[in-house]
Amino acid sequence: MLGSCVRSLLQAARRSTPSVLERLPPACATFRHVRHARYAHVVRAQTDLEKRIAAIPIERYRNFCIVAHVDHGKSTLSDRLLELTGTIEAGGNKQILDKLDVERERGITVKAQTCTMIYKHNEEDYLLHLVDTPGHVDFRAEVSRSYASCGGALLLVDASQGVQAQTVANFYLAFAQGLTLVPVINKIDLPHADTPRVLEQLRDTFELDPDNAVLVSAKTGVNVAALLPTVVKQIPHPVGNLEGPLRLLLVDSWYDVYKGVVLLVRIFDGQVKPGDTLRSFATGFKYIVGEVGIMYPDQTPQTVLKAGQVGYIHFNPGMKRSHEAKVGDTYTTLGSEKLVEPYPGFEEPKSMVFVAAFPTDQDNYEHLEDSINHYILNDRSVTLQKESSDALGAGWRMGFLGTLHCSVFEDRLRQEHGANIIITPPSVPFKVIWRDGTEQIISNPNEFPDQDQAYGKVLEVHEPYVSTTVTLPAEYLGEVIKLCEANRGEQKELTFFTATQVILKYDLPLSHLVDDFFGKLKGITKGYASLDYEDAGFRKSNIVKLNLLVNSIPVDAVSRVLHSSQVDRVGRLWVEKFKEHVDRQMFEVVIQAAVGRRIVARTSIKPFRKDVLAKLHASDLSRRRKLLEKQKDGRKRLRSVGSVAIENDAFQKFLQK
Repeated sequence: MLGSCVRSLLQAARRSTPSVLERLPPACATFRHVRHARYAHVVRAQTDLEKRIAAIPIERYRNFCIVAHVDHGKSTLSDRLLELTGTIEAGGNKQILDKLDVERERGITVKAQTCTMIYKHNEEDYLLHLVDTPGHVDFRAEVSRSYASCGGALLLVDASQGVQAQTVANFYLAFAQGLTLVPVINKIDLPHADTPRVLEQLRDTFELDPDNAVLVSAKTGVNVAALLPTVVKQIPHPVGNLEGPLRLLLVDSWYDVYKGVVLLVRIFDGQVKPGDTLRSFATGFKYIVGEVGIMYPDQTPQTVLKAGQVGYIHFNPGMKRSHEAKVGDTYTTLGSEKLVEPYPGFEEPKSMVFVAAFPTDQDNYEHLEDSINHYILNDRSVTLQKESSDALGAGWRMGFLGTLHCSVFEDRLRQEHGANIIITPPSVPFKVIWRDGTEQIISNPNEFPDQDQAYGKVLEVHEPYVSTTVTLPAEYLGEVIKLCEANRGEQKELTFFTATQVILKYDLPLSHLVDDFFGKLKGITKGYASLDYEDAGFRKSNIVKLNLLVNSIPVDAVSRVLHSSQVDRVGRLWVEKFKEHVDRQMFEVVIQAAVGRRIVARTSIKPFRKDVLAKLHASDLSRRRKLLEKQKDGRKRLRSVGSVAIENDAFQKFLQK
């Protein structure tokens, strides 16, 4: 029957009569409404949940986030709050807001996740919106975006660890935006928890009243129930005009293969519902709203989103290109553009670390390219451009927010897409000032000028610095200062904020920070130190390019740009390590590390050798000498025409730590 309907449509269309739809047979009557329903949206009846939310005024909304140093228990506390409000069942999946496999494996939060809860307090319903934020410094941009949708934050501190570097950074970020902070001490059930010391740190470091702190154990649920009344009392409700023109802020976005780009938005004024036409202030594009809803904890459709709420929107037709969704953009309804003042938006996070990525087998290039493009749809902070290498073939130059961000990317490609990939050591961007006055930012070591090329053309080279904050126990202070000084650090501040805890501030070159500085710091402090950093601009420095040569031919895949003081040490390490992974040849293989024309380190791999003296009498010295000279001349000819084939496995083993 459906086939006959379609055929009737096509035949009628060919005749081009004005009453095409009227000529359809009675069985195809539903097609008569196609023209009028082209942009129609399904009108759903309100559910009990929607009716309950609709009855809550904006004065009983609370938008808040949980911020803390990494591994202080944010996701576990989020689970307890969701259980208390009945959003999820008690005893179910752990860390329900950590949706990625890599988050569950590593026990860290990589992407901020949101959830709406309904909490009954004093016989009245309150609408609570919770944001669980990442704790690692690489993902600080997620925290700053979360603050924009919130009126307050729970500042979570581990009772056994105390105030750490990211705690300090999150406090000042929230303080600068005027958010209300509620101090929460977690893990009070641990045997080595020192709650009085942590309360003293909060008072001395942040001037927060210890009497306002809530002491909880998120794992066991002790005193967590006292947290929600504190949120209701201390965190202010959002302010918005429900009757005014729509003004919403784009806080985050992600890509869905069926719906297109889904937007997480904070409504400041007005309301939005399916069928509305919105315009973006940043791009000028207009879209028709297909669905609105809240995260409860998964996507739950609603008939309307009102001022003060945080929810999701997707369009119909869907937004297909993720770069159209500019985080920090303001949207309003079509025709209200002159009535609404757009928000200033957010500063886009800058890539701090760059790596080159290549497939282990060039036959898998297209599969790996699809996997990377799919990943970037949900993580716009990754920058991507194509690159090729003589040694490793076609690949990409990629920029990340930090070394952990890069490591998470690699893990997700392997787990979610089954991709095998070679990642080069991380590098940082350098600023080259040429003699003609132009400036150039170079993030690819292969594009950095050699000393021979730079002579007479380059005026100055600047490298990026970061301001680091290290919090550590006082007993490790001497070792940490030695580490910072060995990495060309400049001490800025040293503060004892308690008798046993120290805050140490150093300016460090970013190139040293990405070279496993955090791992070394954890090693010498037995894991007790914590690190936070922020960009401190470029500074003039003596930077050179180190090349690895195999039989005088540079290997472009392992070129590196570094400070001149590191050249000799790194060069010696390189040649010895590379020697272990290059196969022996019929001729001598010479491996060198060079800066321009200066050779800083050298080693060689001896050739296979045939015993040409096996049948020679021991006393025949002239014949012996003649045969050895003939063998030597043959090796010279072979070396002049032979080339060293280095397998991908050798590069993988050399590049891995």
